[in-house]
Amino acid sequence: MVIDCHGHYTTEPPAMLDWRKRQISALNDPAQSPAPSELRVSDDEVRASVAGRQLKLQSERGISLALLSPRAGGMGHHIGTARTSLDWSIVSNDMIHRVTSLMPQNFVGVCQLPQSPGVSPKTCVPELERCVRELGFVGCNVNPDPSGGYWTDPPLSDRYWYPLWEKMVELDVPGMVHVSASANPNFHATGAHYINGDTTAFMQFVISDLFKDFPTLRLIIPHGGGAVPYHWGRYRGLAQDMKRPPLSELMRNVFFDTCVYHQPGIDLLLKVVPRENVLFASEMVGAVNGIDPETGHAYDDTKRYIEAAAISDGDRTKIYAENALRVYPRLAARLRSTGMMP
Repeated sequence: MVIDCHGHYTTEPPAMLDWRKRQISALNDPAQSPAPSELRVSDDEVRASVAGRQLKLQSERGISLALLSPRAGGMGHHIGTARTSLDWSIVSNDMIHRVTSLMPQNFVGVCQLPQSPGVSPKTCVPELERCVRELGFVGCNVNPDPSGGYWTDPPLSDRYWYPLWEKMVELDVPGMVHVSASANPNFHATGAHYINGDTTAFMQFVISDLFKDFPTLRLIIPHGGGAVPYHWGRYRGLAQDMKRPPLSELMRNVFFDTCVYHQPGIDLLLKVVPRENVLFASEMVGAVNGIDPETGHAYDDTKRYIEAAAISDGDRTKIYAENALRVYPRLAARLRSTGMMP
């Protein structure tokens, strides 16, 4: 089994994107904002939205299923008010539920949270509970910077975030630390802002006692951990200089994915980071969609890199599925319900 822990719904039906355009257009006149219930998309439109890309690529690349969440760049937490974010999150999560209900052997849901700059993460708890308890989702995406590149909220280790961490621990669901679009012209979204978010979150964890307060909280840093594996010695040294615990303790709670789009990067990741902490992912139909002229294969066909890596078959099994089943405890029950696991 090969579980892609990092999938986004980037092929949304046109009606969904039109709903969002209407919502943004009505920011200055909230009375004109559409209600989530106004979105109308047929089951056939939902199936068609993934048939030509996600499903086709899953089959071609040997991926069993993907953990699917709303388009990361589309979360847009910096747009509008908390109400704007809540309505958009409901629409987005309900559409993910539609996809996972129609194709349960291909997709399992991960939710978007209704975050908004300066608004307590406590307001995200009801939507998280709805998605996990009612819609069967197995995790959530947590944006460490709802301002879109201006970092106006406290660090993830601040008590400001504790109501969300408490609920995630109670529900036993992990979070992927994933920023959304960049509103700051200094930071290209996928080339800079995403990697900044990954790297910044890791350093926040290094200098904090977050996991002493939440020893069972599990957070996934995507995109191969940003700059962290390449600078592993820097973070080990900084932790040592600041009299912080060694990184080995931090890695009881922090995990990286394999959204690294060349062989040397994957090789470095697997050499530096404990293989128990690496989850297979591709983010396909996402940030990088082209063909690498040096290899003739898609940059985001990350399974090829894992197959070519100098690791044991046992470690591949961990990376492909076992680690994800451990980090996402609710996933096994979903797979059993669809007959994908005994």
